[in-house]
Amino acid sequence: MSARRLQLGILFLAIFVDMVGFGIVIPILPLYAVRFEATPVQIGWLVGIFSLAQFLFSPLWGHWSDKMGRKPILIISTLGTAIGFLILGAANTLFALFVGRLIDGISGGKIGTAQACVADTTAPEGRSRAMGLIGAAIGLGFVFGPALGGWLSSRYGHAVPMYAAGGLALVNAAIILFAFPETLPKAARHLHKPEPLFPNLFSHMRAFTFFGVVLSHFCITTGFSIMTTLFALFLWQRYQLDVSQTGYLLALIGVVGVVIQGGLIGRLLRWTSERRLAITGMLFLMVTLFLLPLAPGLAALVIVCIGVAIGNSLVTPTLMGIASRQVEPLWQGRAMGVVQSIGSLARWAGPALAGWMLVFDLPRGVEFYARTPFWGAAVFCLLALVIFGFGLRHQMTPPPPVPPVNPSGQPAGKEVTV
Repeated sequence: MSARRLQLGILFLAIFVDMVGFGIVIPILPLYAVRFEATPVQIGWLVGIFSLAQFLFSPLWGHWSDKMGRKPILIISTLGTAIGFLILGAANTLFALFVGRLIDGISGGKIGTAQACVADTTAPEGRSRAMGLIGAAIGLGFVFGPALGGWLSSRYGHAVPMYAAGGLALVNAAIILFAFPETLPKAARHLHKPEPLFPNLFSHMRAFTFFGVVLSHFCITTGFSIMTTLFALFLWQRYQLDVSQTGYLLALIGVVGVVIQGGLIGRLLRWTSERRLAITGMLFLMVTLFLLPLAPGLAALVIVCIGVAIGNSLVTPTLMGIASRQVEPLWQGRAMGVVQSIGSLARWAGPALAGWMLVFDLPRGVEFYARTPFWGAAVFCLLALVIFGFGLRHQMTPPPPVPPVNPSGQPAGKEVTV
């Protein structure tokens, strides 16, 4: 096995284990908080504080990974995740739950650092395919994590899944420590200059295109988060599906994502471009999110959900690949940290908007349940499509070539008069 394949394989395993641990907590955290008499507002903040902390700290993890190397940051952030989960498991007050959740969010620099590792070890034209492997690991984690968390919780109580997630994080840290080779050599780290992230980042990238892609990523992630926040409630209200049936449908969405991001996207890129795949994914998401509250039965619902999975799986890795190519190599970690931070902000904004928009549907009856939020999510996808197309106009029109100069400083091919 080549060194690059070994690195990608270990990254895949590390992100998968991390997402299993994250997925274990998702279905039981609100119920766990109820044991401590948490109010709905407190539960909302308990869920959202993780993404808010990620938003604030992901750029710092990216900066430190450029300066110290990728491997130390992966280990430190994974150990922080383990500590956060273990505090959640041992918590006997609501304040302790918040502390554990906050530590877990602060430690959430693994995905951005893993994306920087991909940028370190792959050629620009192969990055979307490699980013797809990271997306597949995330998808697999979300398939197995919630199911495992629900099973452990039903058999052993709410605390055991937290301990299980912490144990998985410790195993993850050991895998990275003993098996993962550093992707950013010391020679490259020595070239790192202690420059502030902003505004210096702008001078090391195609800023207009990069931030156009990042803003598109924010809109897509916000729309998708609106859908996932209300998905289980929507299925219960409209189709009377219980938790286990909802889990099967979520697993189907996850499997579709794994198939596309884990292998199919590489084949698609052989005959089309990242730009076209990203636009196709945005269109899929926009149309299917609009149709989701209109699905007349379970068969139509399954088809629409598969469309949502296809759209999300096409757009996420291609946007990451395009963004990484706008940045100089020594600034990849900081740039990917910014992307991850913006995604975290979107995963905090999406649930907040979902709850606010749902209020408009409640007086109108069950058949209108979640229609406004899902259509709002489709509007976010439309905004992403417009921003993405406008931003890439600058990338698709390269600047005029600079003519070579001779030693006298005059354009080559011209005589120098004395």
